Amino acid sequence: MAARSSTSSIVFIALSLLLLLTFSNVAEAYGSARLRPSDCKPRCSYRCSATSHKKPCMFFCQKCCAKCLCVPPGTYGNKQVCPCYNTWKTKEGGPKCP
Repeated sequence: MAARSSTSSIVFIALSLLLLLTFSNVAEAYGSARLRPSDCKPRCSYRCSATSHKKPCMFFCQKCCAKCLCVPPGTYGNKQVCPCYNTWKTKEGGPKCP
């Protein structure tokens, strides 16, 4: 009986670890995975939803997404999630991507 309980515990722990790893990979992939070009517009729409300058925000966000295939989560900040998006600068040295 004790051997069966021990085996059940080991199987339960192994399955729990497998699920944890699977879900952590899914969460990580959501933020940093390469987007398809068709995913850029909806992601940029959300990214630019809080600004009063929607047209230029959408233009540059889509341009950056087309190049980097990544859009940071949220409406502001979080650019560290997309290194290309974060490091692309204007001639003056300011951020190119919103």
